[in-house]
Amino acid sequence: MPLEAVMIVVDNSESSRNGDYTPSRYDAQSDAVNIIFQNVVQGNPESSVGLMSMGGKGPEVLATLTTDQGKILEGLHQTKKKIRGSAHLSTGIQIASLALKHRQNKSQRARTIVFVCSPIEESERELVVLAKKMKKFSISVDFVLFGDMDEENQAKLEAFNREIKGTTDSSHLVIIPPSSKLLSDQLISTPIMLGEGAAAAAGGAGGEAGAASEDFPFGVDPSADPELALALRMSMEEEKARQEKRARDEAEAAQKASLETVKEEGESAPLLDKDGQPGGSKKDDDKMDTS
Repeated sequence: MPLEAVMIVVDNSESSRNGDYTPSRYDAQSDAVNIIFQNVVQGNPESSVGLMSMGGKGPEVLATLTTDQGKILEGLHQTKKKIRGSAHLSTGIQIASLALKHRQNKSQRARTIVFVCSPIEESERELVVLAKKMKKFSISVDFVLFGDMDEENQAKLEAFNREIKGTTDSSHLVIIPPSSKLLSDQLISTPIMLGEGAAAAAGGAGGEAGAASEDFPFGVDPSADPELALALRMSMEEEKARQEKRARDEAEAAQKASLETVKEEGESAPLLDKDGQPGGSKKDDDKMDTS
């Protein structure tokens, strides 16, 4: 997995109270946020995840970029008490971009994942302008659209996605309709979780969660068994990290051993002879006696 700084934006608007996703839209998001956090941090221990909300009176940063899942859980718990109002999508994305801009590790790839389950108040034109700005700042933006999936919402996010993607595949739009499966289970088999090129979001404009790519390297269909697919990928990443650590340890041990065998000039001569006297050749001692 790449080295990333990821800001997750949850939708805590009034629409998130709806129970069409088990157990509710907000709780479904919370489960998905935890899965994303584990996927990012376990994929690369130097990656970090932040959390913010975009409903109520306005967007709020709940946890700055961190590797501590406890801070993410605390932010989700606090926000559950603040479900109200409408979503402020544009402002939320811009605040997330500011948090990413000030990340300590500039080598991390900046990425925002936005959950949307309520009507989008911004116009399509406003979102296209915002997409151009995010593209200029080299910030990837992924959308998870669920709940309010009317044509207008979908069209707005598709326009944003087209503008920010350009010729790359670093930003995704995933549409997840209500079903008997959990939101987090359906999200596992999407490119947001599996990475670029690992799975194809097939079926429907804008990239609904669909069948896996034939190029998936583990011989299983992620859409048929998403948990197994994610477990296999994470296992591969962990094994790769272990092998790299072992190689580094062996290289360091070899370097240390080679340094220990190098003797400084004159080190071969002992400082004291067997009688405890200063070392030196007997010939030198004889010369001193006869002089």
